[in-house]
Formats: sequence, structure tokens, C-alpha cells
Amino acid sequence: MKKEEPYKFTSISDLHRVLGLPKPLHPLVSLVDNAAISIEKQNLPSSFLLDFYKVSYKKGLNGKMRYGQHYYDFDEGGLVFTSPNQLLAVTDDTQYYGYSLLFHSDFIRNYPLGKTIKSLGFFSYSVHEALYLSDKERTIITNILSNIDDELHSSIDEFSQDVIVTQIELLLNYSNRFYKRQFITRKAVSSDLLTQLEDILNTYFNNDTPSVKGLPTVQYLADQLNVSPHYLSDMLRTLTGQNAQQHIHQKLIEKAKEVLSTSTLSVAQVAYQLGFEHPQSFNKLFKKKTSQSPLEFRQSFS
Repeated sequence: MKKEEPYKFTSISDLHRVLGLPKPLHPLVSLVDNAAISIEKQNLPSSFLLDFYKVSYKKGLNGKMRYGQHYYDFDEGGLVFTSPNQLLAVTDDTQYYGYSLLFHSDFIRNYPLGKTIKSLGFFSYSVHEALYLSDKERTIITNILSNIDDELHSSIDEFSQDVIVTQIELLLNYSNRFYKRQFITRKAVSSDLLTQLEDILNTYFNNDTPSVKGLPTVQYLADQLNVSPHYLSDMLRTLTGQNAQQHIHQKLIEKAKEVLSTSTLSVAQVAYQLGFEHPQSFNKLFKKKTSQSPLEFRQSFS
């Protein structure tokens, strides 16, 4: 049986239509009151993609929403961010409370936000990595959403788009700040992930896995920890000052130093053992990280 392809919503108007909502006030941006969506009338496909950004504030949700392979219960509320072309699905028992801000990349394309939004890692987080808001943070976010709603319902003039884009950028800047706070306030959870990460890397490098599978990737580590790659990097950057790739390199150099100082393997053999296809790549990385070549490092022990 052929697997059904996910439906792609190419416009905000198309999504409004399927959700049984009135046409959006602006074709490229919309703020949806999720309580206005009647789940009985909704005809969402089993899986779908959006051709635009979505920021959802969930102040209560009975049921579960699926993102990729993960389900998440939103009873506690929070913010979820979706960038274009991310796979989404909603189960039949889902009920909505809160708001969804929808905006097309064309709406922000000619503004600095059109470029900087691509650097916001939380648009690639999984649903189970949602941003939980304190009461004070929730007030800030809902006030911004209210400002956007007021502007959409006002008469359009030459400043309308500037004002809305400014509000969207403000919302995303606050979200970035609140995520940094969440990494800190949930330090016990983050520290546990860091401990698991260390165990995974130690196990990986302490057997012949690198010579068989090559160097561990950020995606591999994220999969092992059941988090998204961007979430892993942002969490590590907050805790250690290094992203996931830098963390891998640090562990790699530590292991390289151990092997170089305790074995008679050639530098090329060490490189292959650690998962490098070409010894030159190992030499280049080692010197970049230590200011010494692998051979110079070994000779310093003679």
C-alpha cells in the first residue's frame, strides 16, 4: 500500500479554509484564536507541511500534537515554533486554547528579520522541547500578540507592515531570552543530558565504533538523547560555552591525546582509529585545537 504523502499548505488562506476560519485579514500574516477552531469541522490531513512560519501559544491543550516522531502533552502550556516545511500532525482528540501566529517568509523578506530568523535554533526544536512560560513571561508574550492583532484589525497604511514585523521580531527576541532562562532553570534536566552525552561519547570512542562508523555526528548524538540537534547545541552552549560540534571535537582531541601518549600507533593509525578517513584531516583539526601537530605532541612526551 502506497504511503500517503503529507499535504502541503502553500498559503495561510488555504489553512484558514481547511480549519473553517474566515479569510485572513492579510494574505501573508494572521493571528488565529485557536478556540475558534471547531475540531469537529476541521478536516486536516493526517500529516501536513506549512509553507510559512508558525508560533503557537498553547495555554491549554487536551489531546496531543505530533511533531515528527514525538508526541507532547501541552496541558502546562507554552510556546512552540515551526518553520516552513516541518512535518506536523494532529490527533483527532486535539482541542486548542491559545493563539497561533502565522507569517510567510515573504512578509519579512525585505527586513533584517528575514535573514536573522534563520539563526534562531528554536524553530528547529521538537515539540517536546517547547518553551514553558512563567506568569510574567506569559503576560509579555500575550501583550505582543495582542498588539499584532490590533494592528491587523486597524486600517492598513504605509507603516502597518513595519509595525507588525517589529512586533514579530520583539516576540522572537523575548522567546530567545526565555529559552536561555529555561536552560538555566531546568539545569538539573540539562545536566542529566550532559552526563548522558559524556557517557555516549566515552562509549563511542572507547571501542572500535569510530573505525567502523566514522566520527560521531551531531545528529547521531541528538538521536541517542531524543532531542533535536539545534536544541542539543543551544543547551550545550548555555552550559559549557560550546555547541555540539565543538563538544565532539573536544572529546575527540582528549581521546587523541590519550592514544598518542600511551600507544606506539602511527599518527595515521590513530587517525583511522578515531574515525577519520584521511590522516590530513586529523592533523589539521589537532593542530587547530592544540597549536601542535599530533607528532609534535607525541614528541613532547619523549
